[in-house]
Amino acid sequence: MELTLYTRPGCHLCDDMKAVITQLRRRRPFEFTAIDISTDIALERRYGQDIPVLLIDGEEVARHRIAEPDLWRMLESASFTS
Repeated sequence: MELTLYTRPGCHLCDDMKAVITQLRRRRPFEFTAIDISTDIALERRYGQDIPVLLIDGEEVARHRIAEPDLWRMLESASFTS
């Protein structure tokens, strides 16, 4: 299972979502990649200020905010479908 977070420096919502992800990685291992959209023109056009965006195995599951219990349920659900 792989989580991808589209983010940018100075984004407090991105920092909040990264903190939720970091907490869950302590309890359950998974791959995690944070991608800075400000370094990619196509991603910047696609997401602009509409970040953070979280994907699980390439599927968008959240924008802006996610609560730890909600992400935990998504991870549990994804592990049963993989």
